[in-house]
Amino acid sequence: MPHIKLDENLAGIRSLAQFRPDTGKALYDLAQALLKQNSSLGEADSELIATFVSHLNGCHYCKSSHGSVAKYLYGDNASTVDKVMEDYQNAPIPEKLKALLTIAKAVQKDARTVTTEIVDEAKALGASDREIHDTVLISAAFCMYNRYVDGLATISPTDPAYYEPMGERLAKFGYVPPQK
Repeated sequence: MPHIKLDENLAGIRSLAQFRPDTGKALYDLAQALLKQNSSLGEADSELIATFVSHLNGCHYCKSSHGSVAKYLYGDNASTVDKVMEDYQNAPIPEKLKALLTIAKAVQKDARTVTTEIVDEAKALGASDREIHDTVLISAAFCMYNRYVDGLATISPTDPAYYEPMGERLAKFGYVPPQK
């Protein structure tokens, strides 16, 4: 049960964006900029990083919603998302993406643990400064989103089928706050 009065018909951050539309719009705009517009990583990989960080933080709503977007975008390779959550180092993804996920994991744990060594490893595997920047910013932002969603105990449906249409909608139309 949410800690504050939220629309019971909206789950997760959607209910919070409706509760406080001014901050909700800013948060949705940030997600749009990080995950959709001009993403240096590509939409599927950006969503995968958001899902991975949300998984590490134990945020069911964000892991499920962004995981559904990533699965939709990965298409025939949708199972990759689950494999990354199980063991990203052995998942069927490029080595560069594994290195970026190592950076994301460091940001999630304690951003001060992002070392020159792990950044240099990502660069050696072809990661650009922009990709490293975007990985750190997505990771940091999703730590905030996860804490916001869970800190106010928003509704987080447990049925995976709930998130499938959301994944398709977000993949096609992007991040648009709910309308009252």
